[in-house]
Amino acid sequence: MEKKPRKILVIDVGGTHVKLLATGRRTAVKIESGPDLTPVRMAAAVRRAVAGWQYDAVSIGYPGPVLHGRPVTEPHNLGPGWVGFDFRKAFGRPVRVINDAAMQALGSYEGGRMLFLGLGTGLGSALIVDGVLEPMELAHLPYKKGRTYEDYVGRAGLLRLGKKKWRSAVADVVKKLKAALQADYVVLGGGNAKLLKTAPAGAKLGDNSNAFRGGCRLWKTVARATL
Repeated sequence: MEKKPRKILVIDVGGTHVKLLATGRRTAVKIESGPDLTPVRMAAAVRRAVAGWQYDAVSIGYPGPVLHGRPVTEPHNLGPGWVGFDFRKAFGRPVRVINDAAMQALGSYEGGRMLFLGLGTGLGSALIVDGVLEPMELAHLPYKKGRTYEDYVGRAGLLRLGKKKWRSAVADVVKKLKAALQADYVVLGGGNAKLLKTAPAGAKLGDNSNAFRGGCRLWKTVARATL
């Protein structure tokens, strides 16, 4: 049986920044991300940034589908090479990889049936039902006018629509997905959640720091991320 680690390095990989935090540290460190970021470059930059930190294991929030702890598609907003990459070898520690929205969802969960929506460069999503985490890929489902949910509430939608219409789109997406998935509540996280003046009906604003809590919880869970 895998020994439970005491200190965990959590890596939250995003389209704009890679954010780092470890057990016992209060302030997250940011590394520049972007379309040229490969896993080799990410791992090297992280190792430099956390030189001298103490950690026994690593949790990685990955911006794309993850199956059995491995990325299954290349990310839309980063460089290539993530599928099949040996993260354990790169960090020299046990590593668990999870979808980034699912990691933040784990850290946001307060019981019942919760839908998490991550409003960032894209749209992340995860559902937790009675403690069982189910990562989802709702971003590229058709929404309206030939566009996807992500086209409306992701960064591209924000730039195209402007803040006022984008906020209306977020409220509508929350309403539709909450009803479709019969969620008790919706948590909105991600870097752009802070642009909402108030949370839409049936939703509440999360905290990006919940991603780090989720990364730590990931090592306290059993099969299928049961809390």
